[in-house]
Amino acid sequence: MPKAYVYTANGGPEVEAFTDLPVPEPGPGQLAIAVRAVGVNPADWKLRNGLTLPGLPDPVFPVVLGLEAAGVVTAVGPQVSAFAVGDEVFGITVAGAYAEHVLLAAALATHKPAAVSFRAAAALPVAAATAYDGVHQLALPAGATLLITGVGGGVGVAAAQIARHAGLTVVGTASAGKKDLAESLGVVWVEPGPGVVERVRAVAPQGVDAVYDLVGGAALEEIAGVLTPAAAAGAGAAPRLITAADTATVTRLGGVAVQRARNADVLDAVAGLAAAGVLDPHVSDVYPLDRADAALRAVETGHARGKIVIEVAG
Repeated sequence: MPKAYVYTANGGPEVEAFTDLPVPEPGPGQLAIAVRAVGVNPADWKLRNGLTLPGLPDPVFPVVLGLEAAGVVTAVGPQVSAFAVGDEVFGITVAGAYAEHVLLAAALATHKPAAVSFRAAAALPVAAATAYDGVHQLALPAGATLLITGVGGGVGVAAAQIARHAGLTVVGTASAGKKDLAESLGVVWVEPGPGVVERVRAVAPQGVDAVYDLVGGAALEEIAGVLTPAAAAGAGAAPRLITAADTATVTRLGGVAVQRARNADVLDAVAGLAAAGVLDPHVSDVYPLDRADAALRAVETGHARGKIVIEVAG
């Protein structure tokens, strides 16, 4: 039977295990795919730890880890007309991604452009789509300045490229080890930590027009002070302080969470940007499925640059 990497209870890495599972059969509105690549995200280990998300049912163990995958369609369920066996696709999985065979929700999947590799496609549905949604939610005009906290991670890397493509000046915080990556994206890098507000003001003396937070906590608390007075006052129809990391803190500060579209249109948009060479998810490391544990540890420690991907042999 096909191999999968699961967690058997809520907890830490000790609850993870490899197992064999039957090939899943697609139900209404679903696709079955032979997996070629899987994106690894912080949400994977957070869900394992017990995070609950709106719309997700209570876990029935064992739970296959992961949320996004790319591969080749092997079967289509009822009420699916836009896909056929043999299509190369990517999208959001129905019940986990770290496996040789998984299900995609047809409404949250799209065709993979020939110019985009399976590795790159697997890195798009969560991080790049979140980045796209956030940048478009801010709706900044060309020439505005956007500050991205945590710009060296998967969402930050994609957000920086999408924002730069929209004509924005991007300032970003990231650890010193990610400085070169940030600067390669055209980002004005600033080291996080004590004194970050002064460092941001030094490179953006007029302030910043919006903040896209990917860190949360104390970092979000401090960095909110760099918004221009008009932005801080909420001038304009669009929000100027958004987060994909800490809804409670951003709400208290007068901002909002990123509003996720969660549809195939956004996947088509980020795939188009990737195919055009505008968006590179910067897959920094690729692990085979039998080292899925190491791939998840790389993300869980917070040291990953760009995206980590698990590759599954075809």
